Amino acid sequence: MQKLFAKIDELNDFYIGVWKDICAIDSPTNYKEGVDRVGDYLIKLARERGFEIKILENEIAGNALAITINPDCKENPVVFSGHIDTVFPIGTFPSPTVTTDDEKIYGPGVMDCKGGVVASFMALDALSQCSFKSRPVKLIVQSDEETSSLQSGKKTIEFMIDESKSAAAFLNTEGTQGNTAVIERKGILRYRFNITGKAVHSSKCHNGANAICEAAHKIIKLEQMKDLDGLTCNCGIIEGGTVANTVAEKCSFTADIRFANNRQYDEAVRICEETAKQSTVSGCSCELVKVSERPAMPLCDKNIDLLSKMNEIYKSCGLPTLEKLFGEGDSDAAYTTQADIPTVDSIGVDGGDIHSIREYARLDSLSECAKRLAAVAFKL
Repeated sequence: MQKLFAKIDELNDFYIGVWKDICAIDSPTNYKEGVDRVGDYLIKLARERGFEIKILENEIAGNALAITINPDCKENPVVFSGHIDTVFPIGTFPSPTVTTDDEKIYGPGVMDCKGGVVASFMALDALSQCSFKSRPVKLIVQSDEETSSLQSGKKTIEFMIDESKSAAAFLNTEGTQGNTAVIERKGILRYRFNITGKAVHSSKCHNGANAICEAAHKIIKLEQMKDLDGLTCNCGIIEGGTVANTVAEKCSFTADIRFANNRQYDEAVRICEETAKQSTVSGCSCELVKVSERPAMPLCDKNIDLLSKMNEIYKSCGLPTLEKLFGEGDSDAAYTTQADIPTVDSIGVDGGDIHSIREYARLDSLSECAKRLAAVAFKL
């Protein structure tokens, strides 16, 4: 273990460079060219090291990858996972896209989730260079996580499950918060509300039906869901109207709802359906369209036991143990939990302000993450 950790320290500067390189590539989920450029970068590194590579070709989404060491070993694999797509439209960050200071790295995806992907690759490299041969160790690189795999029609999820189905452990490298891990988190449900009213000249507005006004009433109702342990709702996109002197005939908005279990999911569906049916503005109607959904990650014995085993490993080799943290967001770890694969989530690099122009991660957390991952593969 000391040799393995020393190798990770030796590789650290190189992989800090990799981290900077791939975060400098714009890769919003809907930009296949950029996502695939990041994937091609990782494929080149893997080929140079003789790792096995499987590629899931996607027409619209970026290509997903499975990179493996010791593929012919018969023991159950340990799987690392992370995603290389981001939420940021091209050009969101000023030039240079990625910056660093003495302690932190800043840029799109440095924490969510390219840092975790780089740390995972670093762990594979260190294990390989230390002649680890006891089991397969695999890195699954997801390409459309930020949109709940909408672009691939869930094909990337099927690929991830198929590549992980016999895993002794699935470690998802979403960003971490201190010495914590997630084994329970909320799911996500997204609906689009398409409202139709009646357009008239604004001087005759009393004869019209303002779709924007109706949307406002619906949004106010939906935004009352703000229970951190239960349902939450954010209406983050709205489009409507044509010109200022015409009553808006059309308005659409999207509601992002988080739920912790099946009961809450059913309640969210009921609220959205009722909200769509009921109109405050006379003359307005509403079409309700489900955009996407992702299951919750319920607390289960397999995940509890895996985190306990991981903490025993960390104690034995001098690494900090991880406290359980409830995840209010969603991630691909929900699918592996649903598939009965032992899963621990959010053990990637340490940082903050994800999905904002201030996103950052601690530079020293890259090697910390790689050591946590490598230790589990080595000693589980």
